[in-house]
Amino acid sequence: MSEEHGNLIKSPKQLIVMVFASFFVPLIVIAFLMTYVGNGKKTGASAEAAAEAANNLIKPVALLDFKDAAGPKVFKTGEEVYKAACASCHATGAAGAPKFGDTGAWGSRLGRGYDGLLTSLLKGKNAMPARGGTSPDDISDYELGRAVVYLTGSAGGKFAEPKAPEPKKAPEEKK
Repeated sequence: MSEEHGNLIKSPKQLIVMVFASFFVPLIVIAFLMTYVGNGKKTGASAEAAAEAANNLIKPVALLDFKDAAGPKVFKTGEEVYKAACASCHATGAAGAPKFGDTGAWGSRLGRGYDGLLTSLLKGKNAMPARGGTSPDDISDYELGRAVVYLTGSAGGKFAEPKAPEPKKAPEEKK
């Protein structure tokens, strides 16, 4: 038998060189790549402008809306709910959704009345998921009703604003 496929490393010195090379060569390559990328031409960008641009990119994700669970519930307006949950489809007409302000598309739907439209929203219809894809913990039925009034109002609907629910009273403490 021939020894064509024998060990490549035949001495401890060769082993040390191979370990050194396999560890440090990739590090050196990475350092050169970082230097190459870091020295790219920056046109008119100061440190403050770069920081501002980075802040603008992360702003939609970085905003947190902390609420006091024990405090009174602050309801969103119909416009706020529309922008948060409905505009993704109703602004463009995606999946056959009637567009915001399109009186022709909303005409037959307005005939169903506020209760019929709210029921369709809460249960879902065609491509629209139930509650417009929102959670009851995030957007209440009352707020969804306000969004129905806002959205249909843009197309000539004259529905009255729904009545706000009664605030929940805190349980009395025993003495």
